[in-house]
Amino acid sequence: MNTYFHLRAVPPPALRNSVNWLERLFEDDWEAVRYRVGRHREEVLDKRYLDQERLYADASSHPVEGRPQAQVVLGGRPVYHPDRHKPPFLVLTAAQAHRVARFLMLADFDALWAFARDGLLPHYGGVSAEPETRGAFAAVHRELTAFYAQTAEYGDAVVKWLPA
Repeated sequence: MNTYFHLRAVPPPALRNSVNWLERLFEDDWEAVRYRVGRHREEVLDKRYLDQERLYADASSHPVEGRPQAQVVLGGRPVYHPDRHKPPFLVLTAAQAHRVARFLMLADFDALWAFARDGLLPHYGGVSAEPETRGAFAAVHRELTAFYAQTAEYGDAVVKWLPA
């Protein structure tokens, strides 16, 4: 089973609200996507994507307009797959992606970590593994920040999916 969560940037004019088009977006290789939508940017999160989401979703003391912290990993308008056993696609508009980028660029990772660490550490070896665990979450935070910053710079939307 594929446990990778994919995020792809898509220019708004290329975006289709079609499950078939969205599936092809994730099934095609990078070159095919680049050809079809004009460019390609992707972020892939491993099986810890739900824990990475916790890092942002628990950021209630960092309010920013529109709660973009809740859209970093799992947020977006769902586009449901006709096969109810498959997860929906999640779509962030270009404006939403811009707000997420702004949130991430302004976010204090140390504060985010302080909020989430007690809930995360037991899953990753406890306090003795904190340096490695914190480092892994910080690296993904930097990657997501770079992905959303570039996406916002281009004015693109974001489509997310957990392919089955």
